[in-house]
Amino acid sequence: MSWMPDIEPKCPSAGNLHDIETLIVPRAHDLGGFEVRRALPAPKRQMVGPFIFFDQMGPAEFLREDGIDVRPHPHIGLATVTYLYQGEFQHRDSLGTNQMIHPGAVNWMVAGNGVTHSERTSPATRQNKHSLFGIQTWVALPEAYEDKPASFAHHGQETLPLLKGEGKEVRLILGTAWGEQAPVQTFSEMFYADAVLQPGAKLPLPDGHEDRGLYVTSGSVSIAGDIFDSGQMMVFRPGDPITVTAGESGARLMLLGGETLNGPRYISWNFVASSREKLAAAKQAWMEGDFEHGRFKLPPGDDEEFIPFPGQQRN
Repeated sequence: MSWMPDIEPKCPSAGNLHDIETLIVPRAHDLGGFEVRRALPAPKRQMVGPFIFFDQMGPAEFLREDGIDVRPHPHIGLATVTYLYQGEFQHRDSLGTNQMIHPGAVNWMVAGNGVTHSERTSPATRQNKHSLFGIQTWVALPEAYEDKPASFAHHGQETLPLLKGEGKEVRLILGTAWGEQAPVQTFSEMFYADAVLQPGAKLPLPDGHEDRGLYVTSGSVSIAGDIFDSGQMMVFRPGDPITVTAGESGARLMLLGGETLNGPRYISWNFVASSREKLAAAKQAWMEGDFEHGRFKLPPGDDEEFIPFPGQQRN
C-alpha cells in the first residue's frame, strides 16, 4: 500500500539490456496474506520522470469480513496516485476527504507540506467475499510545490481519455500522451497510462518525454526481439523510438514517465523531500504526535489510531 513499514525502502534488483537502460524485477513482500511488488525506488533507478514509488497491490482475494486496514500515516513532498483494476477501498485523509476508489478511477492526493490518510476496506465491502488488484504510485513534487498546502481530487473513469483501436485500449491517467491530456492537475510534465493489448497488438511509447518506462502487469510483451513477462519494469533510453508488441496471451501495461526533477529526492519512511532537513522536520513533527495543534492532523472519522514512525515506542 502507500506506506513503507521501514525507514529506508527495500529496493528491488536491476540490470541492463540492449535497448533498455534499466530492467527492474520487483521483489514480492507479503503483508499478512496480501502481496505487494515494489518496482520503484530501485538501486539503479530511483525515479522514472517524477515517479519515485511504484507498487503492485495483489491480486488478492479476501473472505467475508476480511480486508485491508492501513492505519493513518503521514506524507510530505509527493502526490499519491491510486488506480485499481479490481475491487475497491475507502480513502480518508486529514483534509476531511472520505472517498471510495473503484476500478478505472483516480484518487490524486497532493501531500505538499503534510497530509495524513488511511486506506481501508469499507464495512459494506467486507459483507461479502471480495478481491483487490491495482497500482499505487508516488509522484515527487517540484521544489516550488513541496511546502504548499495539501489537496485531494477524485476523477471518475468516465473523465479520463480513452484511446481504442487496432487491438488496444489505452486510458490516460495523468499528463499528456498520444495527443490527449488527462484532467488531473499535475505540477510537472508527465504521463501515466493503463494499456490493455490484444495478442500481437503494437503500441508505440509516447514521444516528447524526457523519461519513459513501462511495467508489465499481466501477459507479456516483445521489445526489439526480447520477451518480457509480467512483473517487470523497463526504463528506456531518452529519445529512442520504442514500440512494444503484446505476446500470445496479450498484455496489460502501465506506462509512465515525464520530466526529471532538478535535483535528487531523499526518502525516509513515507516522506519525500529535496533536502534531508525537511525529512528530519517531518519526522520530528510526526513523532511529537500533537494532532490537535501540530503539523499533522488525523483523518476525521479515523482518528483512533495511527502508524508510529519506525522504531518509535508507542505511548
